[in-house]
Amino acid sequence: MSDSQLHVSHSTFFGGCQRLFEKADYVVVGVPFDATSTYRTGARFAPLAIREASLNIETHSFRSNIDVEDLKIHDLGDLHVSGDVKQTLSRLSSTVRELVEAKKTPILIGGEHTLTLGAMRGIGGNDAAVLSFDAHLDLRQKYMDLTTSHTTFMRRLNEQVKPRRIVEVGTRAVCREELKYAKEAGIQQFTAIRVREDGCEAIAKAIKEAVKDCTKIYLTIDMDVLDPAFAPAVQNPEPDGLSTRTLLDILLNLCDERLACLDLVEVAPPYDQGVTAVQAARILFEALCRIEKARKL
Repeated sequence: MSDSQLHVSHSTFFGGCQRLFEKADYVVVGVPFDATSTYRTGARFAPLAIREASLNIETHSFRSNIDVEDLKIHDLGDLHVSGDVKQTLSRLSSTVRELVEAKKTPILIGGEHTLTLGAMRGIGGNDAAVLSFDAHLDLRQKYMDLTTSHTTFMRRLNEQVKPRRIVEVGTRAVCREELKYAKEAGIQQFTAIRVREDGCEAIAKAIKEAVKDCTKIYLTIDMDVLDPAFAPAVQNPEPDGLSTRTLLDILLNLCDERLACLDLVEVAPPYDQGVTAVQAARILFEALCRIEKARKL
């Protein structure tokens, strides 16, 4: 007997439309993990909250003139996380690798930002660019005795996965150690101040120039890149951030056919009444529609 005959269905597929895995282009995976969080916790609840938000906002993108309902998306469910960081990252790496081998584009909903390290291990650094939208550089050597955490993962990624290029956008909360390392490692950053001074078009153009020789692009969006006025429920909020419009104006210029993986992280649902989860769902909708448009050109 089918689900339709019983008048029942699953409650929380991302976007509300579930295609068969075999026919899907994009595969959503939740990563309910926040074991290394150092200020607010709660990002482990984000995959469910963002899925629920995605069921309650409209799916058409005026920016791309595409509807999410027309995309071939399969929601695979949540990764079986462990309290052990290494184990969780290993499971995520294997999952992402298998999805890529199956010619699917992984769409990851976190969870803390450490997950980007595991996912990039599955993608591989050869000829890859990592474009990170984040208030923080996450380039510390160690924090609170941890060498692998949401504050250090980008440094580990640079050392271990060795992508061709790392570009960080929207930064405004760093320490001297991180600035020194970024300069020595050739990690390019576009601060929130520079974004406002130069404008979205100039920033997007500069980023595209920086990654023009890369064959794969990994996009990671830490929701704290937005000002807390737009996204209050994040694990490490920082004032003086980007607006949603500014983020989308830059981000959507970078969503092209080279995209290998997209993640969105650090929403902490307990800290607001669903506003940030709705922002996250809309950002994912817009990014997916723009990627689809680029692939059809």
